Amino acid sequence: MKTQRAILAIVGLALPLLAAQAQAAEIKVLASTAVKTVLEELGPQFEKATENKVILTFAPAAVLKTQIDQGAAFDVAILTVPLTDGLASAGKIDPTRTAIAHAGIGVAIHKGAPKPNIGTTEAFKSALLKAQSIGFTAAGASGVYLKSLFDKLAIADALKPKLKLLPGGAGEAAANGEVEIGLTQISEILPYANAELVGPLPADIQSYTYFSASVSAASKEVDTAKVFIKFLTAPAALPVIKAKGMEPG
Repeated sequence: MKTQRAILAIVGLALPLLAAQAQAAEIKVLASTAVKTVLEELGPQFEKATENKVILTFAPAAVLKTQIDQGAAFDVAILTVPLTDGLASAGKIDPTRTAIAHAGIGVAIHKGAPKPNIGTTEAFKSALLKAQSIGFTAAGASGVYLKSLFDKLAIADALKPKLKLLPGGAGEAAANGEVEIGLTQISEILPYANAELVGPLPADIQSYTYFSASVSAASKEVDTAKVFIKFLTAPAALPVIKAKGMEPG
């Protein structure tokens, strides 16, 4: 009940922006896979509260950035900060960007499989060297970091025969047994019932990816898009973000 009242309060604050609309609007949101479960819960809440329609499209942030560069139509983009910075510089989004959430990298295994020790950097390194297969998404921000981490830990060559660069999510790959260990943002592990989160990377090698939202420079539904972004940062949205394995801001 408290959450519902908070949502209505946020929508109430946004009514001046929406008052000019004669009918419900429809906005297209391009969002990184990392925020998929967050938006799948908050999107319908926004629709119910405002009677507007939200069309959600998910893919790795780099893939969506390429689509935008190629002319894809959208109203809101929720991507990693470096990519939104680039889009703002290119004039493709409003220069005003809003921080939505950030996530750290976690280790996933198939549910019920023996849990490797990843409590320290040395233990994590040993777990990777012992694993039969390791998967991550090369196109994602976490994949770029992991490649550099393997080099830093001096295990890149040893891991080459067992690494799987996945077209889909590493959490899903661990869930279906495609890989023994999946490495990806924690928010991309929790949705899969047959995947088990062993834990986050050790603090001294952890990397956080930050996601921000902005309105398309070509959007015809600017007011609704702005209200949607405001909705994602409202107090009522924070418990949802945390429950999905992310942190606000």
